[in-house]
Amino acid sequence: MSSPQIPEKQWAQVIEKTGGPLEYKQIPVQKPGPDEVLVNVKYTGVCHTDLHALNGDWPLPTKLPLVGGHEGAGVVVARGQLVSEVNVGDHVGIKWINGTCLSCDFCMQSDEPLCAKAQLSGYTVDGSFQQYAIAKAAHVARLDKNVPLDGVSPVLCAGITVYKGIKESGARPGQTVAIVGAGGGLGSLAQQYCKAMGIRTIAIDAGDDKKKMCEELGSYAFVDFSKSKNVVKDVQAATEDGLGPHAVILLAVSEKPFQQAAEYVRPRGTVICIGLPAGASLKAPVFESVIRMITIKGSYVGNRRDTAEALDFYAKGLIKAPFKVVGLSELPKVFEMMEKGQIAGRYVLDTSK
Repeated sequence: MSSPQIPEKQWAQVIEKTGGPLEYKQIPVQKPGPDEVLVNVKYTGVCHTDLHALNGDWPLPTKLPLVGGHEGAGVVVARGQLVSEVNVGDHVGIKWINGTCLSCDFCMQSDEPLCAKAQLSGYTVDGSFQQYAIAKAAHVARLDKNVPLDGVSPVLCAGITVYKGIKESGARPGQTVAIVGAGGGLGSLAQQYCKAMGIRTIAIDAGDDKKKMCEELGSYAFVDFSKSKNVVKDVQAATEDGLGPHAVILLAVSEKPFQQAAEYVRPRGTVICIGLPAGASLKAPVFESVIRMITIKGSYVGNRRDTAEALDFYAKGLIKAPFKVVGLSELPKVFEMMEKGQIAGRYVLDTSK
């Protein structure tokens, strides 16, 4: 296959300084290094992590200037001389983990997201809010050419992350999982993965629009925290035996839900922390946590095997990310809605607009 024509300049959303504003401008198209590929990004999802990158409110410094984004789906247009496993013309995804050392203890045990030298798309290296992006060939997600690039882009972070969290929870078919932040991009996918895995879900979020969406996605109960007088009791009451869910998947972007989860999860239940509200702390009552044998654990992004499995659910039609497509130039408006909590599902950016 002959190499496609690659322009020297491209449109991108650039963060010049922490806190913004974003600058939509033309920047040079980079050339891939020996072990890298250059991807013509067609669509890219917008994640709450991208807002943290803009605001710089995580205890991890960002690259500056920075092109954010880590849910990019597109076509390989060039590759480095050492790359043999990915070809020009392949459809691939750019994930949060852009590259790792592949040789440390974590990498060799399939825990590459824990690699101390991990490169993070849209945070420590430029990401997918541009028309052409660089990624390590070993870490791009392989996409079937029959899979729509706009629809699959949210799965590249949101889908893989919640799928990993459900696996970490140990929840089994027939058991119940409460999903906090169920109406957001991650939550909408978490409900679908649970349904596909035979796990019942209680959705926790606020607003009638999100309630309707969660019911359509298969959750048998919805707890509106903005209307509830006692979230703990309401969640427990939503389970058949009143003991609470077997596991809780925390996708919230505020601290309070993290403090409540250990109170309503059932004895021997597991609380999975995925959301990363800035400056938040975990807190649970020691006595009750001990005598009820509660497990509280963090779940980061999935490894390469988790990625392949999560994408397989999508390819088989078991997962459908609710999304709306807007142009790359409209990213500031998406962030504004995100800050106000007005987004149900996911926004996907068309890099050609």
